[in-house]
Amino acid sequence: MTLDDDRLAQLAALLRATDPVAAPPAGLSLGDQIIIAARVPARHRAQLQKLTPMELTCMKFLGWGRANADIATLLMIAENTVRVHFANVCRKLELDGMRELAALAGLLFYPSD
Repeated sequence: MTLDDDRLAQLAALLRATDPVAAPPAGLSLGDQIIIAARVPARHRAQLQKLTPMELTCMKFLGWGRANADIATLLMIAENTVRVHFANVCRKLELDGMRELAALAGLLFYPSD
């Protein structure tokens, strides 16, 4: 190999190491789901890990566009309990209300295909 070939091989290795397309996307485990880390806002990553499985499940259904009554029926709990879970999530993630929670849930759990 010549000096140019060595340098070209080094550059190719460097490009492969820094190319975001070549590397698989990092995942963040939330309950039974793995979310692409790029979809999770940095300020919420630590707090999302602290949510209970029921809070994550309610958030997942909210992200899929379900209403509170639908979520309550699917999980066989009272609708007020769903509201309480959402209030707890808003408090833990320091969100200003249901609009921010619905936007975050859609960002995290809405299918990306």
